[in-house]
Amino acid sequence: MDFELSDEQRMIQDSLRRLLADRYGFEQRRALAGTAPGWSREVWAAYAELGLLGLPFAEEEGGFGGGPVETLIVMEALGGALALEPYLSTVVVGGGFLRHGADAAQRAELAPRITEGALLLAFAQVEPQSRYDLADVETRARRDGDGWVLEGRKGVVLHGDTADMLIVTARTAGASRERRGVGVFLVAAGAPGVTRHGCATFDGGRAADVTFAGARAHAVLGDPEDGLPLAERVVDEAVAALAAEAVGAMDAAQRLTIDYLRTRKQFGVPIGSFQVIQHRAADMMVHLEQTRSMAMYAAMMADEEDPGERRRAMHAVKVQVGRAARRLGQEAVQLHGGIGVTMEYAVGHYFARLTAIDTMFGDADRHLRLLSDAGGLIAA
Repeated sequence: MDFELSDEQRMIQDSLRRLLADRYGFEQRRALAGTAPGWSREVWAAYAELGLLGLPFAEEEGGFGGGPVETLIVMEALGGALALEPYLSTVVVGGGFLRHGADAAQRAELAPRITEGALLLAFAQVEPQSRYDLADVETRARRDGDGWVLEGRKGVVLHGDTADMLIVTARTAGASRERRGVGVFLVAAGAPGVTRHGCATFDGGRAADVTFAGARAHAVLGDPEDGLPLAERVVDEAVAALAAEAVGAMDAAQRLTIDYLRTRKQFGVPIGSFQVIQHRAADMMVHLEQTRSMAMYAAMMADEEDPGERRRAMHAVKVQVGRAARRLGQEAVQLHGGIGVTMEYAVGHYFARLTAIDTMFGDADRHLRLLSDAGGLIAA
């Protein structure tokens, strides 16, 4: 199998790396994280100029026509820079819902606005009782004339405080945790009945708690009685993107650690000369390369039409990425010693982001359990 990038893919990779190297030093990132939006509108506009915001959309919709490999390239670069912009929530997740759930008129209305950087999306799915279960939805949607009205509460909505529109899962029928009766709705963030409370997340990002009190939906995406398969497909694509982001963050943390081992001296020699330290550094490299392989596997499986095959693949990806990222992050911090946990040094921030990636859409333990229930990676 050929894993070489095409000339066009290398161009995307090189252009984005140059942009991030110029605009995303560690101190620049710290300053951005402390601002009100928590990220840079100027960098977002630069993404738009590079065509990255139109990556998942067809060319006739003003997009780039990219696929999972292009998403892998972008997310790995963003992970290496610890980028704060809402690329995952708007382009990967929001774009996924539009590609798979919106009709032609909805895509024609929304896709160009995303591509030019004028529209931000956020996925409002988590509820106080739901943890990682996509089907555990108590927020309600009821018909009102020719539209829908939502009542309920969502939490930890990534970039929900700055989003222009929210993609919301809400129950149209049945009881909580039933697979049928979950719809996916598009709600304007500034609509009457929508209340948002933003907060910083421990990895330097932003999120919001959102309450819907008679909020009218702008549109419904897909079948309002059977929207869970749509949400699952988009989440599977998000898992693949997160795997690529983890590779970027792990690679950067590993490089920082190796550089530190070469310069930090103890007993008059670099600590990297001690054999036990070399063994731990070698283990970090193994974790990184295993994760890189699984990120490639995730990109290969993201377009799989069989939902059972795709879900099993993403369970396996989540298990490997979550465990390897945690081990590498722990080693990176420990090998740096006390400096590794300070806010003034980058390696602890990489570990925080890797920890957040593990918990998003289900941690390694949950996905191992789901993989086991599904009969393993290759079902009988």
